[in-house]
Amino acid sequence: MEKGSLSKRRVFFYVQHLLGIGHLARASRIAKALGERGFDVAMVMGGLPVPGFPGAGIKTVALPAVAAGDHGFSGLCDAAGDPVTPAFLEHRKDLLIDALRRAKPDVVIIEAFPFGRRQMRFELLPLLDAIAAMERRPLVATSLRDILQERLKPGRAEETVALVREHFDLVLVHGDPAFARLEETFPLAGEVADRVVYTGLVAPPPPAQSSERFDVVVSAGGGAVGKELIAAALAAARLLPDALRWCLVTGPNLPQGDFDALSAALPAGVGLFRFRQDFANLLAGARLSVSQAGYNTVCDVLRAGCASLLIPFTAGGETEQSTRAERLERLGLAAVLPEEGITPEDLAHRVEAMLVRPRSAMPPLDLNGAAQTAMILEDQLSRDRTIRPFRSA
Repeated sequence: MEKGSLSKRRVFFYVQHLLGIGHLARASRIAKALGERGFDVAMVMGGLPVPGFPGAGIKTVALPAVAAGDHGFSGLCDAAGDPVTPAFLEHRKDLLIDALRRAKPDVVIIEAFPFGRRQMRFELLPLLDAIAAMERRPLVATSLRDILQERLKPGRAEETVALVREHFDLVLVHGDPAFARLEETFPLAGEVADRVVYTGLVAPPPPAQSSERFDVVVSAGGGAVGKELIAAALAAARLLPDALRWCLVTGPNLPQGDFDALSAALPAGVGLFRFRQDFANLLAGARLSVSQAGYNTVCDVLRAGCASLLIPFTAGGETEQSTRAERLERLGLAAVLPEEGITPEDLAHRVEAMLVRPRSAMPPLDLNGAAQTAMILEDQLSRDRTIRPFRSA
């Protein structure tokens, strides 16, 4: 490789989405920014295909897909919905390691692990061992959202720290430390502080307004757990003036039967969609966004500057979205409506109140995390270690 030639620097970016599409969406934005900075990016994707991702111009390596399931190895199922077998997992692991060796990357980015994605240890621990055995070791980074799930079993945090210190050069936290710091949701962050770098939030570029305009845009993320929100919004639309235009985006993972049932009797002024490629543009022209409080949706809303009503997902003891929503409410950047016990009447009342609020000013948060991630990696590589040794624990 010609020294200093970024056009020849290769990134091997592992992304595994299991339920929603948030991880994939954020990684796709980062991959695009890396490509624009001159990196040659290969996204290694192990989830079910999602239309529109990772985006045009990004190379992909598709592993046999797995998704979250109720049975099988650590709750994983294959593309047909059947529990995965040991032979399936062994084959997937071999394909992943073979892809690494063929790629000969300068940078390996692993999304979430070891802070999350424990279900994928069967292939990620061997991947890290394979990286360690490479003659020319690449820079290794983990890619994290700003707020982690706080429900940790005993010993998990210590195990995470050990893996970071043995295998990772960088912990890329995709957030603004003025909004959320890693140590607030990961108790042992101080033990890896020398590797933590904050990139800023990975928001999209400032959007243009869509030619199609809606007063209220309601979105349910990937859609696997958003049926109740969409149903409540559809019922709320019937309670409010017909002149309001609504756009309901269910997400691609909503089961077809549920989508068909919602589509059966749409009132005037309501559009129902599985996915909108122009989602950010729709928000730029909307008066109000109603959504869960997932990382990517919040970034879209903050960038667009429309009023925001957040209904954080809290089932199963999830804490990430409620933490994010409460912090945004304290900053005056959103209002929050609890998910539990939500009724169409509650939602209609809050929507009516939110529609009279002025548009938000540009939030006092760093939203340029995709481009800054690329710059951080460029800076790290400029130090040019021909063989990159592991740092001692």
